[in-house]
This record gives sequence, structure tokens and C-alpha cells, in this order.
Amino acid sequence: MKNAQRGNWPAAPAIYQIYPRSFQDTTGTGIGDLRGITDRLGHVADLGVDAIWLSPFYVSPFVDGGYDIVDHGAVDPRFGTLADFDALVSRATDLGLRVVIDQVLNHTSCEHPWFLDAAAGDEDMADRYLFRDPKPDGTAPNNWLSQFGEPAWTWCHTRRQYYFHQFLSCQPSLNLRNDAVHAAHRDQIRFWRDRGVTGFRF
Repeated sequence: MKNAQRGNWPAAPAIYQIYPRSFQDTTGTGIGDLRGITDRLGHVADLGVDAIWLSPFYVSPFVDGGYDIVDHGAVDPRFGTLADFDALVSRATDLGLRVVIDQVLNHTSCEHPWFLDAAAGDEDMADRYLFRDPKPDGTAPNNWLSQFGEPAWTWCHTRRQYYFHQFLSCQPSLNLRNDAVHAAHRDQIRFWRDRGVTGFRF
């Protein structure tokens, strides 16, 4: 059913979301993978949708379902390889399906190399996040809460500062006013666009 779209791209498309971890396992690990998605794309195309939307498949500790990312430009080995991703995009294109992927611009994992360097004292890397000094009594800079209801500030003992996180404490928020962060975001979006990705969910 190539090109059997029923939506109005991009104003009102019909998009099928796929959570890779639970879609189909082709390796016997019990974890879904990119090859499993590729194998079943014919069934998705038969639904008449315009695109698939892939939830995060990047390198991650998976504390928050893959939204805590260590490497925005690599496939987590649990899901396969970049070659597997390219094969998925190629198969989707053959079936007339567009590919949309998540891009997490707000934060990284606390295991990201930037954050590890920041915690170790690298001031340039620290400026890519939101580190702040404690109040005179040692408490957090303010009383802000994260989206999950916990305090939005976590103490970093190596820096003797707090860092801000809009979500979990393992997801330090990025400084979206930092030029290096802007450049990295542009690079990662270009990287995936150049691999055939049609759109992004931010």
C-alpha cells in the first residue's frame, strides 16, 4: 500500500507511535529492537498511516524510558546499530512511510560526558547546565519543584553546587542560552535529518 496516506501532511497527519523496547524482539533478549520494527513495517503501512514516530532508541541508562540520554547520536546496543536504523528508514521509505523521531533538547542523562566533566570541575561544561550556589544556610537556590513533584535542585558534592533538573535528578537540565548547546542541538538534528528522518518531536 505504498503512498496510501490518509492524513494531510504535515497539517493533520496520521502517525503511528512505536516504543522500540516493547515492539518486537528479534534477538531473544526480551527487548524489542530496530530490526523488529523493520520486519513489521508492512503491517503498519497497511493501516494507511502517514508516518511512524519512534520513541527514544539512543544510548541511555533507561531510568526514564530512554529520555535520559547519554549519546544523542548513537543507537543503544540493546536496540541494534546505526545500520539497523538506516535499514528501517529505507524500508519505511519504500512503503511510503515517513519517519519521525524524538529529540530531547531539554536535558541529558547525568551519565552524559558533558555532565561528568562538569561535575569533575570543567567550567565550560558546567555552563552547559544550570549549576547554582546554595543559599548561605546551604539549602537549594529556591523552592522550585520538578515536573514529578520532587525538588528541582540536586546537590553536586564535587562542585559544591546545586544543579537544576526539570524532571528526574538523573536528567540535569541544559542551559538553553549556551552557544555550545545550541550548536550541539543543530548538529544532532542535522545528523538524523541526513539519515532520512522526516520530522522531529521536541
